[in-house]
Amino acid sequence: MSSSRQVSDTERRGWMGVLSVALGSFVLVLSEFLPIGLLPSIASDLQVSIGTAGLMVFGTALTGAIAAPVVTVATSRIDRRFVLLALTVLLVVADTLAAIAPNFVVLLVARMLLGIGIGGFWAIGAGIAGRLVKAESAIRATSFITAGVSVATVVSLPLGAFVSSLASWRLAFVIGAVLGVIALAVQLALLPRVPAIHRVRFATLGSLLTIPRARVGLIATAFIFVAQFAAYTYLTPFLQQLVHISPDTITLALLIFGVAGIVGNFAAGYTLGRNVIATLGVSKFILAGAVVLLPLLAHSTVGVFVLLVVWGLVWGALPLGTQTWMAAASTNGAESGLALFVTTIQLAIAGGSVLGSVAVSSFGLTADFWLAGIIALAGTVVLVGLGLRRSNALPSATVPTAATVATVTADCAPTPG
Repeated sequence: MSSSRQVSDTERRGWMGVLSVALGSFVLVLSEFLPIGLLPSIASDLQVSIGTAGLMVFGTALTGAIAAPVVTVATSRIDRRFVLLALTVLLVVADTLAAIAPNFVVLLVARMLLGIGIGGFWAIGAGIAGRLVKAESAIRATSFITAGVSVATVVSLPLGAFVSSLASWRLAFVIGAVLGVIALAVQLALLPRVPAIHRVRFATLGSLLTIPRARVGLIATAFIFVAQFAAYTYLTPFLQQLVHISPDTITLALLIFGVAGIVGNFAAGYTLGRNVIATLGVSKFILAGAVVLLPLLAHSTVGVFVLLVVWGLVWGALPLGTQTWMAAASTNGAESGLALFVTTIQLAIAGGSVLGSVAVSSFGLTADFWLAGIIALAGTVVLVGLGLRRSNALPSATVPTAATVATVTADCAPTPG
């Protein structure tokens, strides 16, 4: 009975650690997307153009893309608890510097510091979920961490717009810094020691590209994130100019989209345990359809809201699903796969935003959403076609399932402390 109680206490501490990492991922992603709703105010106050102000989003994503592999390699021998705490401290510093930035150059430097925190935290934080809980709970634990991304997506745009309408844009970064301090305190209290178990080198990361399943996962991930952010970046202008709804209704629409994403994230925690390829393939196909249909139903507010719910549900499943795929494809430890995964995501976010900007400027909002749908559909074909072929060519034990991911990520139990 004493042994059973000890196991229960260990599991409880593990899940508390998962929740502390989830809070960290929430604050980081919230801080990354906050400026999207603040660009006009920032541009006006710092006397730069909207296009120049948009470099904050691009710069953060690009820095995050570089930081993911660099931080993973540089800290591969350090206890993961200490690394995550240090990256959370960097988040607080970045948001504080952004709040007091006297000019745009300082603000851009602050955003690049945030990019380092985002790239490193996501690559390492999501990879330790399976080491904090039992092997069979690995995917569900990871879904809690990626849920932080979904919740941040819900909050970031409405919060940015709300703060901008009531006070200076600087308040948004103050809020981010305060939330970062809270996340740091929670991690100090709840996150156990997670000793490093793999020495990661840049050569190790490069060798991952020789694994066919990993290549398929990275290509499919790039397609879907480019498609998502080509459309999502211009969702507010779409609702304003084509659907013609009020600002309050737009805020409601964004909240509904985000809440649907949270539901989709947790639902995927169960469906991925049954079939990863089916979950990803169906989700991508439905996302492509929803994005393409949105301009066609712009005359119907109800129709648009229904499509936003559908889009949110399937989008909520995709980050967790692609992350699960990459963790299973990595033979050198989950962090190796997740580092390149995060780099791919951040580059795709930057690329999708730029591609969307070009499409909107050249052909209009409708063309942007149709282009995003085509890209998402292409990603579906790549994943299902190449993914099934790789699965059929490998022993069944190597197909990414919940058990496979648990084996990759749960290399050893956390050390309490």
